[in-house]
Amino acid sequence: MSGAGHPDPAASPTSRAYRRSRRWRKFRARLRIWRRRMHSHPVLSLTWRVVVATVGMLILLAGVVMCVTPGPGVAGIILGLAILATEFSWARGILRHAREWAHRAKVQAVQKAQRRMERKRAASPPPASARR
Repeated sequence: MSGAGHPDPAASPTSRAYRRSRRWRKFRARLRIWRRRMHSHPVLSLTWRVVVATVGMLILLAGVVMCVTPGPGVAGIILGLAILATEFSWARGILRHAREWAHRAKVQAVQKAQRRMERKRAASPPPASARR
């Protein structure tokens, strides 16, 4: 609802965003049903877990390698953990800690940039128009 009591046109059932989100929810529901059925079969469940573990570990190891070589190492590590966390609870715990670490690192980087800008402003002379 908007402030005047009229419905928000962006949230109306005919809006493109609403239809897209509804499609996404239906797709996710179908995926959940598919995964439940697959996990109820012992052979398919084991096969799926092996595939997820293999793909997740490959991406995780690529992320570790990219930490010492050029590339997005931390992103690879987090992506690998996210893939592993879809099937393994131990990876969920590590991913939670990695997300907290990444959030703290982002906050520290922003604070450091702000302090640097403040020091730069304090050290520079005022512009000529402000000196008059």
